[in-house]
Amino acid sequence: MKLWGGRFESAPSEVFERFSGSLDFDRRLLAADILGSQAWARALERVGILTPDECATLLAAFDAIAADPSVFDAATDEDVHTLVIRKLGERAGAVAGKIHTGRSRNEQVSLDTRLWLRGEIDEAETLLTDLMEALLNCAARNPDAIVPGYTHMRRAQAVLWPHYLLAYFEMFERDRERLLEARRRTNLMPLGSGALAGSGFRFDRTALAVELGFEGITANSMDVSADRDFVLDFLYAASTILLHLSRLAEDWILYSSDEFGWLELSDAVTSGSSLMPQKKNPDSLELIRGKCGRVFGALTSLLVTMKGLPLTYNRDLQEDKVPLFEAADTVKGALEMARVVVDSAKLNPARPAAAAEESWVVATDLAEELARTGTPFHRAHQIVGRLVLESVRQGKKPVDWTAAELAAFAPEFTPEMVRLMNPQEGMKTREIPGGTGPQAVSGALTEARERLSRIRRAGLRPVAEKADSNT
Repeated sequence: MKLWGGRFESAPSEVFERFSGSLDFDRRLLAADILGSQAWARALERVGILTPDECATLLAAFDAIAADPSVFDAATDEDVHTLVIRKLGERAGAVAGKIHTGRSRNEQVSLDTRLWLRGEIDEAETLLTDLMEALLNCAARNPDAIVPGYTHMRRAQAVLWPHYLLAYFEMFERDRERLLEARRRTNLMPLGSGALAGSGFRFDRTALAVELGFEGITANSMDVSADRDFVLDFLYAASTILLHLSRLAEDWILYSSDEFGWLELSDAVTSGSSLMPQKKNPDSLELIRGKCGRVFGALTSLLVTMKGLPLTYNRDLQEDKVPLFEAADTVKGALEMARVVVDSAKLNPARPAAAAEESWVVATDLAEELARTGTPFHRAHQIVGRLVLESVRQGKKPVDWTAAELAAFAPEFTPEMVRLMNPQEGMKTREIPGGTGPQAVSGALTEARERLSRIRRAGLRPVAEKADSNT
């Protein structure tokens, strides 16, 4: 069955039908297509195209299609929209021919995609919030642990383990904001736009929007036919989520290695070697890191697809579905996996603490203390730099220096400054908001918990019905 054909003298070739068909992937829009079509049937009744009995017949037929587990069996339809119309005809008879009155497949695809994506964003947001909570729980398990912070993959300054975890909490909170912004742009109702010029029937678009749980209606019919910006918004949000997940994965792959030994990943998220009995591989994190490229590819794919398209609709836009579906699946899977990793990981606080104590992460603390007592910072920087060099030559760690030795090395050092050879003492000077001082971090954790609680209380925005199908 085709939704077009009167102008053609012959049927499409088998090669063209096979090449252009999309049912194998757009079947995921089945529930959204039925939900939107039922709303359209009620709109047709309101403008007098359908009688109340005809509308009821179509609505019942749509319900039956949605409940049919064999709906895709042996289906060879061009796409899911064609399949639904064919099944509607089988169940409702001739009245099914009225359902497409005043509606273009262009706006129908836009509607279905928006309904489906809205639900996917809601699920991703929930999973992202779960991961944020897991990070805070991880911080609570070792609230006082000290780890080296890095720049250029070299030990730089000591920080609290919760401070490190809060850095990712903030990244994921921004990711959540991007998801919400993508949802806001997605959540506009396109029906009534027609193929590109607007419908010739006086449909109440606002009533349709309310019925389907949209926040408003689209403003321009040509834009609807051509627009996939909302998909790009989601793909960008998904890409930044995977980017941050990939960075977290890279950190934890390193931190759980024998060379670092900070973290122990649970057996539930690791695998062994078919040859080497001793191996415990961080496969879950490596897969998260690897899948990041797939989501980046999805964004790039649609950007390239759209960059040269003239207004309005072009069949190229069919190619938005595969990258969209893959990205949505990947981001949800990666978020769920990351939460399990974080929930089950165990920090060995002695190892990073030893790494901080044996290195010169205290150097900045010393230089700043000298500056606080009147030494120009450039001079203070040079003094501490020479101290580090001398320590390297002698094989001395910071804690090996006594107060007398420090004073003998440079008169600018006072006896009480020896306390700063302990990384824990230096952190106490960093109580500025956003810093790693113990009180600042404690306050930041409390504020993060409150933020998370507000998110949980707010919950997801109401929708008319979940328009998702993975049939």
